[in-house]
Amino acid sequence: MSAERIVMDGDEDEEFASFVALHTGALCAAGIPHTYWRSLHHKIACEIYDAGDVFGIMHFEPEDDEETEEGRGDDDVEEKKNDSAATIRRKVLVTRDSGLQASAPTSVFLVDHAWTYRLDHARQQLEQIPGLLSRMADLMGVDFHGEAPDPDSVELVMECMWKYNQTYQLSQGSAEEKVPVWYIMDEFGSQVQHSDQPSIGMAPFFYIHGQLAYTVLWPLHDLQEGDEVTRDYTYGEINPLLRQCRLLPWIPTDLQGVSSATTEPPDSYYEIITRENKEQLPVEIQPYTVPKDKILKVYSEMSQVRNNLTHPQFQLTDDEEEADIIWGYDHIKDYRKLSEERPNVMLNQFPCESLVTVKDCLAAVARRVKGGAGPDWLPETFNLQTELPKFIKHYQLRQERGEDNNWICKPWNLARGLDTHISNNLDCIIRQRESTPKVVCKYLENPVLFNREEVGMVKFDIRYMLMLRSVQPLRLYAYNVFWLRFANRPFSLNNFDDYQKHFTVMNYAEDVQLKQVHYDEFIPMFEEQNPQYPWKEVEAELFQAFRELFQAASSRPAPYGICPYPSSRAIYAVDFMLKWSTRDNGERTMQPQILELNFSPDCTRACLYHPDFYNHMFQTLFLDQPELCPVTQIV
Repeated sequence: MSAERIVMDGDEDEEFASFVALHTGALCAAGIPHTYWRSLHHKIACEIYDAGDVFGIMHFEPEDDEETEEGRGDDDVEEKKNDSAATIRRKVLVTRDSGLQASAPTSVFLVDHAWTYRLDHARQQLEQIPGLLSRMADLMGVDFHGEAPDPDSVELVMECMWKYNQTYQLSQGSAEEKVPVWYIMDEFGSQVQHSDQPSIGMAPFFYIHGQLAYTVLWPLHDLQEGDEVTRDYTYGEINPLLRQCRLLPWIPTDLQGVSSATTEPPDSYYEIITRENKEQLPVEIQPYTVPKDKILKVYSEMSQVRNNLTHPQFQLTDDEEEADIIWGYDHIKDYRKLSEERPNVMLNQFPCESLVTVKDCLAAVARRVKGGAGPDWLPETFNLQTELPKFIKHYQLRQERGEDNNWICKPWNLARGLDTHISNNLDCIIRQRESTPKVVCKYLENPVLFNREEVGMVKFDIRYMLMLRSVQPLRLYAYNVFWLRFANRPFSLNNFDDYQKHFTVMNYAEDVQLKQVHYDEFIPMFEEQNPQYPWKEVEAELFQAFRELFQAASSRPAPYGICPYPSSRAIYAVDFMLKWSTRDNGERTMQPQILELNFSPDCTRACLYHPDFYNHMFQTLFLDQPELCPVTQIV
């Protein structure tokens, strides 16, 4: 059936209505004009790819201004190595005699995706999927000869792909399914060049019924035969400096006048976060003193609490309305209502605690330490949403000085290492900004390693459980038991997509070994491997870091600090590593590096090996009996 002639019957109208009902939000978010929706549905339903009837790809050598028009799919052009001075360039032109009218309902086109993947699978797919590497190399103008993938060609494609990558994210499914998807359009879509005055719009579109993703193309104005088809690679970005930074993968720029210095963000930063979180702050209440012999009723939907809280002064209840303690998994939003209606109900969270549990906020409040100079216990961190120019400048300065430039990109509010990637490729880091909001942290190039006899020297991190009893006065405890996680392969500064070398979270990954070492076994092993560094001294440095963090996070009133709500209590899992550092006097030292704090952490291992874990948590937080528990007061 011709795309120009669409005959609608009742069934097709019903199908279109269903299509619109399911996809209106996505169509509007993509900016696809309403006039194209019916034709778009028809082309998807009938699998009509008719862009080749309207557009063609032209190959040309910019240095000679010699241009030769080629049809779509031509394989005869000899590609040279990916050097901008020698590469044959491509651009897309309108080739139909009648041109393209923006007002025509059928002027909308499907662009196929040549490669769709999640970033941690990219190298494996290039090495194992037949024909993928050669197709990507040809599409990107990378030298590749022969059939078998070779490491150099794979590396070149992975370096160049950030000039072609696009991304989208599924809104439903498990945490793993919500990790951003990256894709590269087919040979036609990938050759549409950038322009600040684009002639077309392009946007990814996920068709729910078929569970397929397409890129949709439509004209922004009428186009004549011979007109170039261009899109804005930074569509929607109106800030000139940010446009300049985001276009850096394609257009080199000099960021003269941009400072790399990071300071605490303005108050509006925290005010916006509170509004976005829809958090209603509590009214002022009087602290509640728990009667000494009162049996406290606990409401919790968390199985770990329900199965392990056995202390006789706590009683589980299924009725939230009668609870003295609400221990929730989800974040409370309306503290105002709770403070007005049930001020004596104690909670397992604090208003504005996202200032320490969300990675961009953690970095922001940490900059209060040392009078604004920032702490030694947090890796250099930049918010890619608000500090992209500063990061690029900092990266470029490190490059000029010949310093290690490996960085780790982390989503603001995901745990378990999901969507976390290490790279020294500036193009890659810049474009990570287009997926989920991320921070970029300096990757530790000199971590303290642990000698696993069967493996060698590996990375490890440590998790402590912190108990925040109150903010005013600040009372913070650490559980004396801590947990260890180890990489499975020897550490080295290469192969950054090798998960088992560079990451330590093995208890969620399939088909990988989980190395278990109990804390009281670890301490003598650590001291044997590092005889000049007694664990108690290392731990003292660590507790000092925890102290400074919570002092900074509670130093200002809400929403600029954690709210001192008297009925709030909380536990946080804090993950950290150790790195080698040198003091001013030349002494080599182990410097703690806080990686993240998690609200409502997974306590499966804690409960398995220490059945009284929740009894200790509740005694410390709600009965004020830390002296009866294996905890250490930090503040």
